[in-house]
Amino acid sequence: MKWSLFNKESSLGGLIITLLITAGTGLVLLVFYFYFYLPAATNHGETVTVPGVEGMHFNELEDFLGKRNLRYGVNDSTYSEDYPPLTVLRQYPAPGSRIKENRIIYVSLNRVTPPTVPMPNLVDGSLINAEAVLRGNELKRGRIELVRGPFLNLVKEMKYQGKKIEPGTRLPKGSVIDLVIEDGGSNTVPTPDVLGYTVEDAKVPIFGSNLNLGLITFVGDTTGRQALVVLKQKPAPHENIKAGDVVELWVGKRGTPVPEDEDELEEFEDFNDLNN
Repeated sequence: MKWSLFNKESSLGGLIITLLITAGTGLVLLVFYFYFYLPAATNHGETVTVPGVEGMHFNELEDFLGKRNLRYGVNDSTYSEDYPPLTVLRQYPAPGSRIKENRIIYVSLNRVTPPTVPMPNLVDGSLINAEAVLRGNELKRGRIELVRGPFLNLVKEMKYQGKKIEPGTRLPKGSVIDLVIEDGGSNTVPTPDVLGYTVEDAKVPIFGSNLNLGLITFVGDTTGRQALVVLKQKPAPHENIKAGDVVELWVGKRGTPVPEDEDELEEFEDFNDLNN
């Protein structure tokens, strides 16, 4: 009977010892994993500063980043005429960031060939309008070629690399477009008398005389409901000028004196400001 009890007590003690050994072993393994293996595997606490690679050529990236324990990946491509093809335009993470070793720096490369845009139709429009449209389509204005014609600065033809180009032709962004424009010829027209007209009414005789409306200057108090009329124009009424020339207007309430010193006037860039 004593032997049986003793055997049971020995079995219970052995089980407790076994459990303690197992728990201790597990605890040691956990400590080793979290405090030794895992930090070593993930380079815990080991970071590097991200270098700047913008403007660097694609072929230089692997060697440059490899020496700094970093890698690269191409995220996308875009185009800029300010950089050679296959150079880095953007990067992520940004230069100066702190990251772990062997991480990837994602870059955006400049395209080998620029994207294309359709050539806008500039024929029979003004030179000023043509320049604005070209900029809006990421094209550049090149040489100006004058031909005889009654209208000053009227676009008659568009050229690319010395050859006539038709509207809708696709061109690389940043292409240089030469313009053929009329020189205004020797034809002159009398400036219409628009004194006392509203700006909208003044447009009719001005445009009808093949002239352009230029700077509009507001004079005096322009608030309230009283109509604003032309108080002064330049060139003066009935003065002979070339077709295509610009007529400037001074606008205010009827009877408002026009200062002789133009620096005292509040100026607006063009007549389109009236319509905004």
